[in-house]
Amino acid sequence: MKVVILCGGLGARLREETEYRPKPLVEIGGKPILWHIMRLFAHHGWNEFVLALGNRGRMIREYFLYYKAFSHDCTIRLARPNEITHHEADSEPEMTVTLVDTGAETMTGGRIKRVQKHIADELFMVTYGDGVADLDIRNLIAFHRSHGKKATVTAVRPTSRFGALDLASNGRVRAFAEKPRLEGWSSCGFFVFHRSVFDELDGDACVLEREPLERLAAAGELVAFQHEGFFFAMDTYREYLELNELWNTSRAPWKVWP
Repeated sequence: MKVVILCGGLGARLREETEYRPKPLVEIGGKPILWHIMRLFAHHGWNEFVLALGNRGRMIREYFLYYKAFSHDCTIRLARPNEITHHEADSEPEMTVTLVDTGAETMTGGRIKRVQKHIADELFMVTYGDGVADLDIRNLIAFHRSHGKKATVTAVRPTSRFGALDLASNGRVRAFAEKPRLEGWSSCGFFVFHRSVFDELDGDACVLEREPLERLAAAGELVAFQHEGFFFAMDTYREYLELNELWNTSRAPWKVWP
């Protein structure tokens, strides 16, 4: 089963970093957030990826084409031709990465439609290239197989960006909660789709989160996997700093690999 990662957005709200690179290459602890997402899937046994490229997709291509040189020590013997020896620095899992240009302005549903030719299995997964979680992918897949519907979306309880106040009638603060969880559930990506979902996608202007998922929900074909654990999407510079702080202080919940 392949994992499609949407890597084509502009990342406009993270301009401090995305002015120089696509959002999936913005680093947490010296590694692109895309690497962190892929390590999560690979840890649970899914290591075949299809990256739907768009904005500055060439930089993502170059990252993987020169992955060994970027991530390991290497010795180069300047000869004809050059001889390069890569010195293994760790025991990263093997991964297969298919890089697909899905257009600079294509929307999320259109990007998934464009990678259809690279998906041969009955089921495939899709997620965004800017969100990390301590999600057990095996449980997600088992849940999807158990209900037999076309689509599963992972749902999380959203967290307020602000502290919440419990006020008495005279204005006295009875309680204060820093960034409490809000009521209800929100989509965080980490989808599992039956390949028949491709029939719901139509053209580059198709937005996955609108008509396709709305139609699936109305038909009873969309089920939510409720994840009570950690999820964090990197949309702003403040969130970029928060994720790096978690990683640099060894408090990163999404680091489920050794």
